[in-house]
Amino acid sequence: MLNIAYVGFGKSTNRYHIPYLMQRQDKFRITRVVTPTLGKRPAEQQALEATGTVFSTDLNDILADDTLDLVVVVTPAPAHYITARQLLLAGKNVIVDKPMVETLTQAQELVDIARERNLFFMPFQNRRFDSDFLTLQHVLNAGYVGRPVELEVHMDHYRPNSATTIGGPIDGAWYGHGVHLVDQIIALFGKPTSATYDLRATRELGAKIDDQFEVNLHYPDAFKATVQATELATAAYPKWVLHGTTGTYIKYNIDQQEYDLKVGIMPGMPGFGDDAPQDYGQLTYFNPSGDRIEKVIPTIHGDYGRIYDAAYDSIANDAPKLISDSQMLAVIEILQAGFNEPAPHIVQF
Repeated sequence: MLNIAYVGFGKSTNRYHIPYLMQRQDKFRITRVVTPTLGKRPAEQQALEATGTVFSTDLNDILADDTLDLVVVVTPAPAHYITARQLLLAGKNVIVDKPMVETLTQAQELVDIARERNLFFMPFQNRRFDSDFLTLQHVLNAGYVGRPVELEVHMDHYRPNSATTIGGPIDGAWYGHGVHLVDQIIALFGKPTSATYDLRATRELGAKIDDQFEVNLHYPDAFKATVQATELATAAYPKWVLHGTTGTYIKYNIDQQEYDLKVGIMPGMPGFGDDAPQDYGQLTYFNPSGDRIEKVIPTIHGDYGRIYDAAYDSIANDAPKLISDSQMLAVIEILQAGFNEPAPHIVQF
C-alpha cells in the first residue's frame, strides 16, 4: 500500500485521477491533499476526509511528511516546474500532470535531481491508455498496413468563444493538447529526426496564445506523423488516419472515458469507457495473396488508471518506468522547439 498526496484539488484531480484511484484502494491510500482553497469542492473533500485524508493549504505539510510514497502535482501548468522541484528536493517520488514543464532545461534539471536521489519521477501521460491509441497500436503491431508511411492524429473541438489571449507558450494549445499527441507518437516510433511547425492563434487575431497547430514529425524510411488540433472544427474529422504500404486504418471519435467522466459515469460503472460499435475503426488492406479485405477493428478498452498501476510497479517492485526519461525529455524538446522562431518553420533534432 502506497501513501499518496495530491497538490491541487480541481477538476483534473477529481476527474482524471481520483476516480481511477478509487478502483485501486488495495494499492493506494490518499493521505493528504494540499489545495489553495479549502471547501471549494465540499462533497468531494468531505468524502475523502471521511476516509482519513487530511486537507490543508500549505505545501510544507507534504514536504515534511515522511510517510508519503508518492506525490501527484495537478496544479496549473505554469506551477509544475517549481512545485515538482520542491518535492524532488524534499525526497518525494513525483508524478506531474501534463505538460510537465515548459523548457528542456527545466525538464533535464528535474530528471537529474530524481536520478541523483534515486526517486521516481514521471509525467501523467494518461492518453497512452486512450482506447483509440491502444487500438491503433494493435493495428500497427499486427502488421495490417505493412510499413507505415503516413499517420495523422487530431484533437479537435468547437470552442469558438473560449480563447485565451495572453500568457506564455505553456498556456497554449500546442503545450496543452500537443503534449498528448507528441507523447503518443514518441511511444510508437521514438524521437523524430525533424519537425515542421505551424502554430497559430485563430479565434482572436493577434492573440499571443496559440489555439491551433499542425506539426509534422519526420522519421527515417519515408515515414511522417502529423499531429493537429483546432478549436474551430464544427464537423468531425477522423481521430486517426494511418496509411501504409498494404493498407489504411481510419478511426473516428475519441476515447469514451472522457465523455463518461464529464457526465459523472465513473470507472467501475457498467459500460464505462465502452466504444459504440458504430465508432469502431475501419481497416482496408491487402493480404499476402493479394485479396482486398475490409474489416472493422473493435476498440480495445482504455483505462487511464493504468498510469497508476505502472507507477506502483516502479515504486514498489522496481519495474522500469512506463515513460522513460529519454521519452519525457524528447516530448518537451519537441514542444519547446515550436517556439524557437515564428511559425511556420523547420527544426532538425
